[in-house]
Amino acid sequence: MKSYRKELWFHVPTRRALINITSQVEECLRESGIREGLVLVNAMHITASVFINDDEPGLHQDFEQWLEALAPHEPVNRYRHNRTGEDNADAHLKRQIMGREVVVAVTKGRLDFGPWEQIFYGEFDGRRAKRVLVKIIGE
Repeated sequence: MKSYRKELWFHVPTRRALINITSQVEECLRESGIREGLVLVNAMHITASVFINDDEPGLHQDFEQWLEALAPHEPVNRYRHNRTGEDNADAHLKRQIMGREVVVAVTKGRLDFGPWEQIFYGEFDGRRAKRVLVKIIGE
């Protein structure tokens, strides 16, 4: 069995963003040479997410509105976590909702997706460098 590891780095200039990283993960898969196995894609920060969904702008706006309704950023004093001097408690909650990681099967050297599936990096407390781990195992 072979193993491959790469970190993808992001520096989102805004507080929140949803970024399609499918092509970057596909490039990692090509670099790995693995034809059959599994890809793990993991946000390595507790205020960011990796998830699979459709790359449709209206849906992305729906995610933004839904997440903000569930865990609004302001007022920041509503969250106990923010009493530590942070202002990102909402980002922690949004990450919990959207998830930490995804695992995708690799079949014949390709990501084995269903229709419309794409991999996204969700940033909920941007404005600094953060990383995503891509780990691929297989043959």
